[in-house]
Amino acid sequence: MKLKDKIAIVTGAGKGIGAAIAHRLAEEGAAVVVNYARDEAAARVVVEEIVKAGGRAVAVQADVAAPSAITALFDAAEAAFGQADILVNNAGMMRLSPLAEATDADLDNHIAINLGGTFRGMREGAKRLRDDGRIISLSSSVVGFYQPGYGLYAATKAAIEAMTHVLAKELGPRGITVNAIAPGPVETDFFMRGKSDELVANITKMIPLGRLGRPDDIADAVAFLAGPDGRWINGQTIRANGGAI
Repeated sequence: MKLKDKIAIVTGAGKGIGAAIAHRLAEEGAAVVVNYARDEAAARVVVEEIVKAGGRAVAVQADVAAPSAITALFDAAEAAFGQADILVNNAGMMRLSPLAEATDADLDNHIAINLGGTFRGMREGAKRLRDDGRIISLSSSVVGFYQPGYGLYAATKAAIEAMTHVLAKELGPRGITVNAIAPGPVETDFFMRGKSDELVANITKMIPLGRLGRPDDIADAVAFLAGPDGRWINGQTIRANGGAI
């Protein structure tokens, strides 16, 4: 219960890695705001599971691509539990295509959700988190792989890492740490969608530990940064990818 009496906001927490993070922080004692954009039913399942296990959680709708959404999300968190201590910027999207075939709409969507959503989370968190809080954003190990088809996605994730380093220096005097987790291939619907068994097998061969990541692998890394054991880690990107890069 290293996060007892702490309040955490997790964006995009209805499914996949976000849901695993919400569960893990709740297990450590945090009250969790489970954010979702559209799938209310999935978010409510996460909340029900947390509450059934003895934790505290609420589901809050907010599309992080909308300029006013993050402010409303923090308002809802404070109404439910009080001033937040932890913000996990997890919500994101990915559409793969060669850069020559990417559309302006693809660019706009990646920027609005991945970059814009994380930026607005960082901005609001910088103003409204309690001192000695935590901001943890999800980057990706594709920043390093730089594989064909991932140009727009990698660009937005690289920008998240840059903002992480800068914000860590800006918020250091308040004791707020700012870090990023860069997952490698993780076995979620988000990752598996559209991939053949052969492609998944080839990706798995690139990982020295011999398997795809699991959502819990990423959630454990987030819990470490969010808790007291991560107090001296600041302005860093941790690549949680089984040694793939």
